[in-house]
Amino acid sequence: MSRPAEPVRVDQWMLRSWPLPAPGGSKDARGRVVVVGGSAHSPGGVLLAGVAALRVGAGRLTLVTPASIALPVAIAVPEAGVLSLPGGGADAAGDPLGDEVRSELAGADAVLVGPGLDDLDLTRRLVEAVCSADVMPTALALDAFALGVLPGLDVALPARAVLSPNAEEAALLLGDGDGEPAQGDADVDGALEGDPGRLAAVVARVADRYRAAVTCYGEVAGPGGAWRVEGGGPGLGTSGSGDVLAGAIAGLLARGADAARAAVWATHLHALAGDRLAERVGQVGFLARELCEELPRALAATG
Repeated sequence: MSRPAEPVRVDQWMLRSWPLPAPGGSKDARGRVVVVGGSAHSPGGVLLAGVAALRVGAGRLTLVTPASIALPVAIAVPEAGVLSLPGGGADAAGDPLGDEVRSELAGADAVLVGPGLDDLDLTRRLVEAVCSADVMPTALALDAFALGVLPGLDVALPARAVLSPNAEEAALLLGDGDGEPAQGDADVDGALEGDPGRLAAVVARVADRYRAAVTCYGEVAGPGGAWRVEGGGPGLGTSGSGDVLAGAIAGLLARGADAARAAVWATHLHALAGDRLAERVGQVGFLARELCEELPRALAATG
């Protein structure tokens, strides 16, 4: 299916004609999210992503982290179940998941891999394991390091897959897996300076290559569609903001949204949360954790 020449402009009225699945009356009905990520250096990424998934209405949450941070993460997010990667994560030999984590993934409605991971080899093995035939989730979101390793892997993504790269990661996703951007895309950051059309074209190419929905700085593309989310402002350029977006995507996938709808809605809610915080706090200086807190109000205002 061909894409429209211009992305569809996303606003609250457009989204009300393209609603999310109705939330169920129980936590099981609203879906189970598993977030695989975190590291001793960056424990907050998996925490922010998991909380964001709950804040957009997912019913159940499991965080899968290296053993070294499992206890503090469990204390920080009492709403989540927490499992440890075998052998502490990066030093594990063989299966990087282990039987307990594999069982949890098999029962998940959506899986997110990437937030807070900082070991490329471990990340590569985790993505390969999650995309294996016996674990493959019905819906998958990839973020951060999980995007950087994707071009070099021979894996198939599920039909409901969403990628949430920043500009640099979008260029890497078009490369050949050697860690370098595709020819001509090394300056993809320049597409953000007054040329949204060029960024939209890059996002569409990534979506076509991986047969997934892709969201990057307000430009969203999926099979047969392209959308543009405006707003959010410079305050969204803050540490942990991308983890919140990735978690919101996973939460909406768990609720039953298709990949494009989850990507568009999550991108809009993330931007609207930023706009609302900018009005109350300032154009810059609000925190990613505050974006999480604002997501339910953004969701209520849109739905």
